[in-house]
Amino acid sequence: MDRTALIAATSVILFIAFAMGWFARWIATRLSPINGRMDEVDRLAQSLHEAEEMRDQAIVMMEERERELEAQLAEAQADLRATMEGLREARQEVEMMQAEIERLQP
Repeated sequence: MDRTALIAATSVILFIAFAMGWFARWIATRLSPINGRMDEVDRLAQSLHEAEEMRDQAIVMMEERERELEAQLAEAQADLRATMEGLREARQEVEMMQAEIERLQP
């Protein structure tokens, strides 16, 4: 084997070794997505944290609104009871007056 053939064979072997190393690195990167996509994982974690905070705020707002509505409902029910009691008393008074008028008429 002369010198030119030896250089050519060595070059081919080194190129093949380089290509295999590059391919192995590419495969390793594809098989471990966390190492290659850490920015995306950080962004997703931040988005999840923000979504959880928004959910917690929405729950607090919903609970406050529910308390307000329950208070309004209790007030409306109390008003209704008072109105019904007043109406009942007014009906009784009307009946008593009608009975008195019928008694006084000849």
